[in-house]
Amino acid sequence: MDSRATMPPVSRRERNKQRVRERLYSAAVELFVEKGYEHTSINEIAERADVARGTFFNYYQRKEDIITAWGERRRVALVKGLDEYGAFTPGSVAQLQQCMAILVRINQEEPQLTAAMLTAWVKAGRPILEEPYVAEVFAKIVESGTSRRELSPGMSPIGVGNVLRDVYLGALYRWAHQPSDASGSSLADELQQILRLLLEGMAPPAAP
Repeated sequence: MDSRATMPPVSRRERNKQRVRERLYSAAVELFVEKGYEHTSINEIAERADVARGTFFNYYQRKEDIITAWGERRRVALVKGLDEYGAFTPGSVAQLQQCMAILVRINQEEPQLTAAMLTAWVKAGRPILEEPYVAEVFAKIVESGTSRRELSPGMSPIGVGNVLRDVYLGALYRWAHQPSDASGSSLADELQQILRLLLEGMAPPAAP
């Protein structure tokens, strides 16, 4: 049974609220790209969205919350991508490769926005919290791989997930400061190369 059939219809009031939230989000990220996070005020966001300044605070407590919303959208895109390809990607190694490929696609779809929002996240003082769910996604794949002995047993899945997240973010920050590579080719190449090197170390020992 389709679960959507049992969901109550969204009210007009709720639809209007969603539209205003989307206008505020779109206005904010446009300004972050154009002017930078630090040089964008809440007044300017409200004006670009064509709402009163106080309306902004009905949806976001602080300007930083726009960055959180951006991160949440990326999480949804990653989960959706993994769901689409999961059934057709057997084996933990292939799943890790596919996960990296989806992350590359998410970033290369909006390279200027990615660069602006990464800078905003650092300016907001929260780089360590950037995309913690990525480590959890990696960890689940590693855990599945170790249980099937496709990867070396005895490793800490979350430990490996954190390492993969860290190398991903390092590559992403470097790529974000290379505007000439909007295609994401260098990001894809670096991530797959790093993954190959790590997988060699995560391979189970050969049978005697």
